[in-house]
Amino acid sequence: MALRHALLAALLDRELSGYQLSKLFDLGASSFWHASSQQLYAELGKLEADGLLTGHEVVQQGRPNKRVFALTDAGRDELTRFTGAPTKPTSIRDDLMVKAYAEQAADPDTLIKQLEDRAAQSRAKAEFLAAQLEKLRGDKPEADFLASADNVGPYLAGTRGKMYHDDQAEWCEWAAAILRHRTTS
Repeated sequence: MALRHALLAALLDRELSGYQLSKLFDLGASSFWHASSQQLYAELGKLEADGLLTGHEVVQQGRPNKRVFALTDAGRDELTRFTGAPTKPTSIRDDLMVKAYAEQAADPDTLIKQLEDRAAQSRAKAEFLAAQLEKLRGDKPEADFLASADNVGPYLAGTRGKMYHDDQAEWCEWAAAILRHRTTS
């Protein structure tokens, strides 16, 4: 997957400014794709040059004007092509996993602290995503929302992100408890 597909997906059902896309990637989309603001703006320029999205300036009173982007028919076609292509298996690339693997060479207290810190970060991210999912559902029970919403994609991806962060926090807490027990035995 490329950043371009994540951006096209974000623009699937609405126009967004570069700033709004940056915030979306900082908060919600970071569960499945990380990109800096500079990467986002550079890719938006490429997508516009390739005809996959259009941009126009919106004049604002008392604030700087903003540039808003929307998906073109060619962009939607590219997203359709991408979603139909075979997927690749994912793999974990995480420095904390390498540190856990090398625990014999690590200072146990430092590694335990890193695991506890990651668990706290993951719990906070999972709680944030739970609140975002609740906003998406509104006052509907999840089953009703999933059966009736026009676009469930952001909800599906957000739910996967929440599950990922819940699982990561649980693993970090489990690993820290094992190391803590081993250092006190």
